[in-house]
Amino acid sequence: MSRTARLFQLMQSLRRHAPPVTAQQLANDTGVSLRTLYRDIEALRGLGAIIDGTAGFGYALTEDAALPPMMFDDEEIEAIVLGLRDVQAIADPHLARAAKNALAKLQARLPSAQAHRLQYAVLAADRIRRPPQPTVDVRGLRQATWDERTIEIDYIDAKGDATQRRVDPLGIVFLQDTHNLIAWCHLRQAYRNFRLDRMQNLRITDASFRPRRVAMLRDAIEQLSNCWPEPSAMVAKSTDV
Repeated sequence: MSRTARLFQLMQSLRRHAPPVTAQQLANDTGVSLRTLYRDIEALRGLGAIIDGTAGFGYALTEDAALPPMMFDDEEIEAIVLGLRDVQAIADPHLARAAKNALAKLQARLPSAQAHRLQYAVLAADRIRRPPQPTVDVRGLRQATWDERTIEIDYIDAKGDATQRRVDPLGIVFLQDTHNLIAWCHLRQAYRNFRLDRMQNLRITDASFRPRRVAMLRDAIEQLSNCWPEPSAMVAKSTDV
């Protein structure tokens, strides 16, 4: 393996592992001795990477913006293009535009040969049947979810019944061709998923449920996934109530 390829692999390992990652783990990932690993860390620092830590403590990559563009392999490029094009096809307008801009930025920063491969990728994503458009401000909903702020909505359930809901938003999932909010429902005292195209009048409250979102989301997915095994089961057994 060339030194350039080894340094790239070391960067990938630093990104992949939860910090601080030990020198031994990084040496195992790159197939080098500890002495070589220490030299490679210093080489990356010399190129502009900000890597905190020392031998015996562990390392953490805190910034690498000053480094030259990193190479993706061919399949990684195809995966990036496919994922971002799918976002363009299914996401709300703000997120679809962000995906388009991200592709343009990647193409501008990649070496010419890889930029060409990104522009003319083999894989593509499109939807003959577009998902129903959300009827609330999805950007605001995403921000409330990140901020762990309780929200209030007017909601029309699968039976057409209208209710007012106060929920703790945990995450948004694209499921069965619709956008769904996974949330803790104060009315039902249970985890529920709510279709974004059935929501109206989003109101973000001052109530916070920080820092419980990640743990709650894990529990919600575990419980609600029992209702998501197959498309037929999703139709027959909905938690959208």
